[in-house]
Amino acid sequence: MSINNNVRMFLNDKDGASQKLARDILDGMADWVRVIDRNGIVIYENETMRREIGFDSMGKSCYFSLGQSCECKKCITKTTFQTEAISEKEQIIEDRIFSIKSSPVKDSKGNIYAVVEVFRDITKEKNLESQLIERNRKMNKDIKYSTALQKKILPSKGSYGPVSIDYIYHPAEVLSGDMFDIVNINERYTCVYISDVVGHGVSASILTMFVRQTMRAIMENTIEPSKVLKELHKSFLDLNIDDDKYFTIIYGVLDNKEKTFTYANAGHNSFPLLIKKDKIKVLENSGFPICYLFDQINHKEKKINIEKDDKLLLYTDGIIELRNKSGEEFGIERLQNSIKGKKGNLIKHILDAMDDFHYDEPQDDIALLKIRMN
Repeated sequence: MSINNNVRMFLNDKDGASQKLARDILDGMADWVRVIDRNGIVIYENETMRREIGFDSMGKSCYFSLGQSCECKKCITKTTFQTEAISEKEQIIEDRIFSIKSSPVKDSKGNIYAVVEVFRDITKEKNLESQLIERNRKMNKDIKYSTALQKKILPSKGSYGPVSIDYIYHPAEVLSGDMFDIVNINERYTCVYISDVVGHGVSASILTMFVRQTMRAIMENTIEPSKVLKELHKSFLDLNIDDDKYFTIIYGVLDNKEKTFTYANAGHNSFPLLIKKDKIKVLENSGFPICYLFDQINHKEKKINIEKDDKLLLYTDGIIELRNKSGEEFGIERLQNSIKGKKGNLIKHILDAMDDFHYDEPQDDIALLKIRMN
């Protein structure tokens, strides 16, 4: 069968007008379109392809029109002839990237006599994809660095003069919105706090850096709980960020001379626990969170006596809001029961109780700080 006959069969010429209409439609397409017979010869190409490759490839081999000296390693035309199914691939032609799809062309008896190939230029999409991949790679690298930094600035487990600490720290995502710190001001005073930023992830973790650095700066001038939280709130207002950003914090001062713990609460609903031998006391105290709703907030201080071997547990709501399969929350009562009457490592007892209770990955950041009086 001649090339002209193949073209005519492909265009289904009946009266000449339909052939012209089909050619006009194909020539008007932005994509390249060509038809290849069983011998790999181009029997039709649309005007767009002819114009952009710069010559007429009718009657030439399919690879010649693509500027190649031999057939492609992956010939989707052969694949379509063999399988009678649509085949696809991507190919670089000069400096452009094309998505190529080959489809079978059948006669009235259902026999394949040609394959039509459609070339779609996806250069911009692929370049954009490469840019996004590179940006994601850099962002993931930055997040990994931020994660390592966030964990690095947590206080080390062990002794801090009159106290020793241990803790649990489990971000719900790569980065956490929970933060705690302990600072020995001098031989007499040790300051400690735990904070919970709304949400979690990158934005919450950035705000934890603000909390840590601001708290340390404030404590250089004053350690009185109510004044510290007031200064922290003032510094937060100066940030002038979104109204939906806020955080809670419990801050306290251990007086090694007077054997007291004085603390104030800025909206933190996870009240600390004081463990004295076999007794557990909830250190309740109310207060408003650090947010934009109020220009000034005064926080009420409370003071308790504390003795050697007493323990304080400061934690965030990620623990008490942990849920089981039935949707029940872990709650403060289960937290207390996990350590009530227990000896040895309290952190391990708490972790074991949490593992036995919940069934899925925690949906919120989890932090718990244990402070033991030496």
